[in-house]
Amino acid sequence: MTIETKNDTDTDIDWAAVKITPRLSGLPMSVWITENQGYPHDVRVKVGRLHGGRGSWSDAVPVGVRPQPHEIIPGSLPAADLALAVRWIALNHDTIIAFWDGVIEFDQVPARLHRLP
Repeated sequence: MTIETKNDTDTDIDWAAVKITPRLSGLPMSVWITENQGYPHDVRVKVGRLHGGRGSWSDAVPVGVRPQPHEIIPGSLPAADLALAVRWIALNHDTIIAFWDGVIEFDQVPARLHRLP
């Protein structure tokens, strides 16, 4: 797990995303979760397009968490990758929501995550 941060001086926005690698998730790609820092949308997970844990937040695809996991931009991920991501999100729904809501800190995330079997 790594923390990616960005400070956009033009808009004065700071954010941090927790990058969850395949070793922790059981997925072939990395996923990112964030806290809600005033986003105008509901909770989302970003899913990497590249297998093996490579890739970055900016190239990842947003997947909505509620009411059930769903692709925000249909067709952005291969069907097999989306199906795995949906299973992982459902398995970790409570942890993702708790982090989004600020109930848990980023250092508490790994202990609460479940790997895909």
